[in-house]
Amino acid sequence: MKRIAVFASGGGTDFQSVIDANERQPFCEIAVLIASKHGIGAIDRAKRHGIRAEVFAKADWPDLEELYSSLTKLLNELKVDYIVLAGWLKIIPESFIKQFEDRIINIHPSLIPAFCGGGFYGLRVHRAVIEYGAKISGCTVHFVNEVPDGGAIIAQRAVDVEEGDTPETLQARILEVEHMLLPYCVKKLCEGKIIKQGRKVTVLD
Repeated sequence: MKRIAVFASGGGTDFQSVIDANERQPFCEIAVLIASKHGIGAIDRAKRHGIRAEVFAKADWPDLEELYSSLTKLLNELKVDYIVLAGWLKIIPESFIKQFEDRIINIHPSLIPAFCGGGFYGLRVHRAVIEYGAKISGCTVHFVNEVPDGGAIIAQRAVDVEEGDTPETLQARILEVEHMLLPYCVKKLCEGKIIKQGRKVTVLD
């Protein structure tokens, strides 16, 4: 069974969705939660489910390359096959991405290539969608490369933008879909059913 590391920076609801799906029907071993700061909700979720949690906070590691070098060492020691970014809001250097090429996936709360890239995270995404007047938004799971939100797309799900939506109400509805899409993609990845050829990704039944 494949071993994954989940990276989180906040409450960890996407992380929880993977935990819950994996407990219902095991498809991976969650080797470790990597938290970007102390005291976040994702750490509490890891503890409740007996999952190891490690904090790699920028405040503790002034040198970004050194932080990710130590993180790489830990992930290799734990024999991690894949990395799942579930609300990871920190910059990832290209050197780290190359160490785990085509082994890192991320979930983003819009339909990439719309409303993505630098500065688009959290409520900022949903606010931008509403201000632009978009009628459809959603979420995207994609491979991670050196361009923020620029990697090959694995799967997307659409969510209608409703009249009177606020960033918070739109975020809540999209989160519900994220909590189905992310575990689905992690499961397919761990089962070897995601085939990547350049920017084209095929998800097998």
